[in-house]
Amino acid sequence: MGSTSDKIKGTANEMAGKAKQAVGKATDSPKLRAEGAGQEAKGKTQKAVGKAKDAVKGAVDRL
Repeated sequence: MGSTSDKIKGTANEMAGKAKQAVGKATDSPKLRAEGAGQEAKGKTQKAVGKAKDAVKGAVDRL
């Protein structure tokens, strides 16, 4: 998977996670809030992986 697709999927997971958390808060559902927090964390990790891939590629290109 390329860095761009990692970052796109990460952003989508972050947004979906935040939405789940908001719905969980509105409906007083601890389960949904926890799922949303997990999905948001997954998204942040995916974005970090994408940025790391970009950094490695940039370093290699400079060699």
